[in-house]
Amino acid sequence: MSGLRERWRLKAMRTIQERALDLFDERGFGAVTIEEIAAAAEVSPSSVYRIFGTKEGIVVADVEFDSMSPEALASILDPADPIGSLLRAVRAYESPPEGESGSGNAGEGSQATRSPWRRVRYFFAEPSVRMAVCGTLDRASQRIAPLITVPGEVSETQARVIAKALAFGYFAALEQWYLDGGNRPIADYVEEGMRPLRSIWSAPHASSERDHPGTSVPPPLSSFTM
Repeated sequence: MSGLRERWRLKAMRTIQERALDLFDERGFGAVTIEEIAAAAEVSPSSVYRIFGTKEGIVVADVEFDSMSPEALASILDPADPIGSLLRAVRAYESPPEGESGSGNAGEGSQATRSPWRRVRYFFAEPSVRMAVCGTLDRASQRIAPLITVPGEVSETQARVIAKALAFGYFAALEQWYLDGGNRPIADYVEEGMRPLRSIWSAPHASSERDHPGTSVPPPLSSFTM
């Protein structure tokens, strides 16, 4: 029964988020109320408040990442190469669905209707959403830090710094992607931005492929927030 409830909750979250984005795109973020979003999603306003809290929470929620168990998160995060793990997650998120071809280009008028542009642009266009994103990234880094800690190699303090840098470094790369119009893959910006740090943080021992064979990578939070 708990599995059914969880599936319903995830479906409801996706529906509410999509209907909210429909309204934001049509009328503007500030002009839309929670009650109107609830009506469009055919749920009660109390359900929207319970699941997301605020309009900002609707935009920044990463349904997949937020629902991942610690074990699932650990399976995609290689402590020896956290930046590589982030890059693999972003590339997996941007890969077109099986059976479809795509250039990864969000341009030529498609930004307003396609994810991640459709949602990410509010991160930077709306100050209140930007603040909510920062809170989400901080919480994501708190989930990641214990998974990076390696006794005798990476201390708790070092893991905390690495996790914060990963989360907010990703956000900085995402912002540059947005400012450039979203016409290149986000992974290109993440790889470029993290390049000076990757050699520092990538431990000189087992790679992700050896330590985590067969790892499957689901979409990130926008990944951590996308």
